[in-house]
Amino acid sequence: RVVFNGFAGQSFGAFSTHGLTLVVNGATNDYLGKGLSGAKLIIRVPNGASFASHKNIITGNVCLYGATAGEAYINGLAGERFCVRNSGAKAVVEGIGDHGCEYMTGGTAVILGKIGRNFGAGMSGGIAYIYDPEKKYAKTIANDALNILPVEHLEDMAQLHELIENHYNYTMSGLAEQLLTNWEKEVKNFVKILPEEYRQALLRLEQENETINQ
Repeated sequence: RVVFNGFAGQSFGAFSTHGLTLVVNGATNDYLGKGLSGAKLIIRVPNGASFASHKNIITGNVCLYGATAGEAYINGLAGERFCVRNSGAKAVVEGIGDHGCEYMTGGTAVILGKIGRNFGAGMSGGIAYIYDPEKKYAKTIANDALNILPVEHLEDMAQLHELIENHYNYTMSGLAEQLLTNWEKEVKNFVKILPEEYRQALLRLEQENETINQ
């Protein structure tokens, strides 16, 4: 576990692997966690900061590009192309710019704020949960390849709660605390983004398992 204070440059935590926990009290630049391979990245506002984390940028563009495993908890806004080509990492962030989750093939992204334009272009796998209290993103994500679903299954609720709880425990996010305090109400304000291609693959896998167990 290594703790840094200040501003990190390009590609902080790139290719970092299992067993590492890297904490930044400050901010980071582009390509945070590029090729993340199992490490845990925690980016949080400095102690004593008076600004609202969910209204301020804390990391740059193209975070978690090509990540294959690991976790990232980002206590603020990220730039464009968040989780592009992510195939296995879990990430929580408080808002992103345009082109989020492009070509994502696996993993889980939780976005607790705005998502910008062109979300999920080319996304064929993985799951994204988006906080959408104004019910607007279901209308703006114009992509027939993506299913936009309510978070109503117990498994989905448990996964989402766990990730937001982790986000709070690691970053002390005020936004995460608010969501957890009012969970029964707030969980209804999330939507689940599930690519149709991925949904079909999960159904085939489930059918194969049922056949094997018969």
